[in-house]
Amino acid sequence: MVTFHHTSRASKAFRSLAGVALGTIVSMQCVAGPIVFSDADGDISDTVAAFQQALGDPNRGNSAGPFADGRRQINWDAGIVPFDMPADFFNNPAFPPTRGAVFSNSNNSEFRVSNDGIDNEFDTFNADNPNQFSTFSAPRLFTPVGTNIFDVNFFIPADNTPASVNGFGAIFSDVDLFGSTIVELFDVNNQLISSNTVEANPNGLSFFGIAFDDFTSPIFRVSITAGNTDIGSGLADDPTNGIDLVVIDDLLYGEPQAVSEPGALALFASALILMGVRRKKLI
Repeated sequence: MVTFHHTSRASKAFRSLAGVALGTIVSMQCVAGPIVFSDADGDISDTVAAFQQALGDPNRGNSAGPFADGRRQINWDAGIVPFDMPADFFNNPAFPPTRGAVFSNSNNSEFRVSNDGIDNEFDTFNADNPNQFSTFSAPRLFTPVGTNIFDVNFFIPADNTPASVNGFGAIFSDVDLFGSTIVELFDVNNQLISSNTVEANPNGLSFFGIAFDDFTSPIFRVSITAGNTDIGSGLADDPTNGIDLVVIDDLLYGEPQAVSEPGALALFASALILMGVRRKKLI
């Protein structure tokens, strides 16, 4: 059964989502206007589809922005996405794909995308990993290396103009322990908008997404804690002993909109520096 709550008056379009999603939809109390989509009950596809509708159509793909509406998605599955993925791979103005997302972490921005030709669901780190992880869009998955925490910053696609989005969602693989996986949202002033715990679904998929129904775009940065152990450690997933390895499949977010505040670039630079000295997580 779907539950639907909201902190402010919902638009007709958002009210219609209550009849679409199979997952649980609940509200966040710390910010006016958001709707949270959360699902870890087997098939998450209907909840993902509802979230896509909330972000807006169409999917803009690799088109240079900005657009007034629509969304962007990253599923890692294109053959051009390398195993050792550069942090700015999805927004390098010099070549596509240009989707307005740049990643960072405390380990010199090292990221990996599993690839059947090089690595099968990260079996190069531990041979048991393919037995733990499943995919939403086969065959590839994404992870930071050297840390289990990373940030996503937004830019106008095919441009270096800082941007914010009206919603963000992610699909997680093999969240074993409730509380191990966190999604935090920050505004352009680097203020925490909300901190959200992703539902557990051992050996399965979990989805978390948040969208704003008033067509504002308040999300400037997203910080994700994926499990409680760095996959690059080579340790086996062992929730009985408190080790929870979690990786990421699809990311979905609203069309990036330019941020007019003059301090936006400085804030982005500060965010990169702060990744080296992580703040205490809010759970």
